[in-house]
Amino acid sequence: MRAAVSAEAPSSALKTALRGEVRGPIKTFYEERDYRPLWIDEDKIGPEAETLIDYLESADLDGLKPSRYRPARLREAIAEAKGDSPRALARAEAMLSDAFTRYVRDLRKSDKADMTYADASLKPATPAVEMVLRAAARPKSFAAYLKEMGWMSPQYVRLRVLAAAIQDDDVSEEKRERLQLNLDRARLLPSPWSRHVVVDSSSGRLWYYEDGKQAGVMRVVVGTAETPTPMLAGYLQWAILNPYWNVPDTLARTNIAPKVLSGRSLKTMRIEALSDWSEDAKQIPASKVDWAAVAAGSANVRLRELPGPNNSMGKVKLLFPNDQGIYLHDTPSRDLLKADARHFSNGCIRLEKADELTRWLLGKAYRKPDKKPEQPVALPMPVPVYLTYLTATATDAGLAFRKDVYGLDN
Repeated sequence: MRAAVSAEAPSSALKTALRGEVRGPIKTFYEERDYRPLWIDEDKIGPEAETLIDYLESADLDGLKPSRYRPARLREAIAEAKGDSPRALARAEAMLSDAFTRYVRDLRKSDKADMTYADASLKPATPAVEMVLRAAARPKSFAAYLKEMGWMSPQYVRLRVLAAAIQDDDVSEEKRERLQLNLDRARLLPSPWSRHVVVDSSSGRLWYYEDGKQAGVMRVVVGTAETPTPMLAGYLQWAILNPYWNVPDTLARTNIAPKVLSGRSLKTMRIEALSDWSEDAKQIPASKVDWAAVAAGSANVRLRELPGPNNSMGKVKLLFPNDQGIYLHDTPSRDLLKADARHFSNGCIRLEKADELTRWLLGKAYRKPDKKPEQPVALPMPVPVYLTYLTATATDAGLAFRKDVYGLDN
């Protein structure tokens, strides 16, 4: 595989020609690398150019117009560069970089899908021209970066391949529009070169990425149709080891209060009653609670389950600030993770491999927790997490869609 940065410096003639052909922000990129070309290898335009042109000619799969990138003119420039003219080579190099940056910048724009951003800095922004080229020059193999469409998320690449596969098939317009909606959602996700976590609440799966590679994948349990996991992005900032579980008011009313009224004690359920929802709330005796009123829904009481092997949060919960009270956490209910459709939670994400993800997030800061309840550990650096909803999938029969549990494809 050809490296993105050639070990050999360009000839003085090619360097001079490139100085005259590259302009604007593209020129900044070439100045930084002493006019070392990106698309030229041993005085020839490399095969990466053909990969790019294939993308440009099929840009309608991305909801873009191929004519905007003038792929036919690029082919002409490449043909002209097959002679011995440094200027023709430099012109083809400059045109390829220009078309590439425009295509990538257009792909990174997305205003057709809804996502709530708990942190505004995560909203997709059109990358600067020089940043597009710097990112392409970073990997060891420029050819692999182009082939894998490394500037987009793996979820987007998978769906684009699926869109290409059905291009000539007899697929209804409704299905094509639904697939395009999935592509629009996937465009909101970052490339695997940034460190981040993705949760797909349609398939019930989680992936995490770093340095262009998938670092891990696992099953997850997500929200029901009545309590859906939202499309939401934020920064994971804290791991809480040995967490308490704050019992939702609905469960306190329908589950805990009836048990107390029938004779069970909070102690046997490993649950505490607290005075209020503040951080310095005091524990109160169960006898001080009007359990009949709680069961009737005319009174509320704060209840929390103590840490332990059967705690609903498991061994850890991972927090990112958001107004919807969504977080990721371990779970003792392993059977639910074996189900094909895993929509069982109140909106939060239950993790199949919570310990593995926590180790990755904390790195060297990870340590085995002692028995002390609710131990907060700050992540060394905040890590973006994206909760999305991708219903389109590929089967042996071609394009298919998972059940639209949340009704978002309508």
